[in-house]
Amino acid sequence: MGYFSILAAIPGFFLSSLFFMLLWGPISSRLDLPDIGYTTSMLITITLWIAVAPLVTARQKKKG
Repeated sequence: MGYFSILAAIPGFFLSSLFFMLLWGPISSRLDLPDIGYTTSMLITITLWIAVAPLVTARQKKKG
């Protein structure tokens, strides 16, 4: 994984955070949970990415 592949993931992170925030609205209203803002959405997204990235890397190494 090179420097440019990390740079290529940056727009995906911001879009993932935006989609997560937008999709959380309908879910939270049905479950009577509070809405979240964009910064909270970014925190949740980066946490998920950090948790999933090692699993994806291990899977790719196992295949290759």
